[in-house]
Amino acid sequence: MEDGQHDELLGTQLGGCHVLEMLGQGGMARVYRGRQEHLDRDVAIKVLPPYYVSDPTFIDRFQREARAMAKLQHPNIVIIYDAGKQAQWLYIIMELITGGNLRQRMTQSMSMAEATHIFRDVAEALNYAHERGIIHRDVKPVNVLLDPARQQQYPRAVLSDFGIAKIMQSSSNLTRTGAGVGTPEYMSPEQCKGQPVDARTDIYALGVLLYEMLCGRPPFVAEEFTAVAHSHIYDPVPAPSLYNPKITPAVQAVILKALQKHPEKRFQTAREMAQALEDATKAGAMPLPSRPVTATCSQCGTQNPAGMNFCQRCGANLRGGPPAPLPSQLSINLPPVTCLNCGASNPGVNRYCTRCGTRLTAVICPNCGRANAQGTRFCAGCQSPLTPGR
Repeated sequence: MEDGQHDELLGTQLGGCHVLEMLGQGGMARVYRGRQEHLDRDVAIKVLPPYYVSDPTFIDRFQREARAMAKLQHPNIVIIYDAGKQAQWLYIIMELITGGNLRQRMTQSMSMAEATHIFRDVAEALNYAHERGIIHRDVKPVNVLLDPARQQQYPRAVLSDFGIAKIMQSSSNLTRTGAGVGTPEYMSPEQCKGQPVDARTDIYALGVLLYEMLCGRPPFVAEEFTAVAHSHIYDPVPAPSLYNPKITPAVQAVILKALQKHPEKRFQTAREMAQALEDATKAGAMPLPSRPVTATCSQCGTQNPAGMNFCQRCGANLRGGPPAPLPSQLSINLPPVTCLNCGASNPGVNRYCTRCGTRLTAVICPNCGRANAQGTRFCAGCQSPLTPGR
């Protein structure tokens, strides 16, 4: 889909809501702003791809998990208003949070005080869910929403997408779409092995989240899932102080304990970890560290936003691996392309995301250079046949 004008849901009624605009799109769903006229409020509507409706087992699991999610009533968990099926669409109607997500916030420097505030909110959300036997399975920055309407010094952090990963795991469409359950950079070793998970899997992801807030990058980054999974399972975690020397030994110890390979060696509850972090930040009354804002490319010297894997200017790998594939030279005025994996905006000529290395969804026409939506067979500009994956 190139833009909203081709979206068949815009302007329609879905679940009693008027669909107003698309807010975002990921590998598993689209999110829209909607309006519940009878209650005079705006809402967020998460809509799953229509092919999931062909799987009766998936629909049953979706309905059960939606009911479980709706029972979670906590100030740091997104409120679920409704869920259902309409025509070929499965949807969830939820609280609208307007302050963006943690991934967007992390494009700028973050103090230890703010990171601790966000971390505590997310930890409380997880602790509440874990006490009720619900595991998130996909804790990551894009699932942490920031609510500026309810804040003191910092916005309220609200965790979304409880149960989505578990729902997706039940679908036979996973092999069809190539989608995985969870996000590689935040998956625990047991998740990477396909083993059963419990609350301590979310503790591991919480450790990765804190690592990235303070270091500007997760502990393990690679272009392929298998390489990231191998690192989670076998490689020692790089000390956070390597990327942010201001991190105190006490805070570093909290992060490294959360990222232990064996679940029994981690914190056993999210609240225990939150308390350990609070104690660590008070120890020694040391200055509150902030994470780096930029990463310098060793090849061309360009300053890149912290968290990127590839240089915006020359494509060199900022983590010491192979460079990003060179973009096509046929187009120089293409519209920006948004990465569906991490949400980063990339120049239209890019074929790989400069932040996470994921292949971008735009298909570049080899004849005229126009950017087309993934899955398009013929160029919208010149009607030339398109080669998938270009």
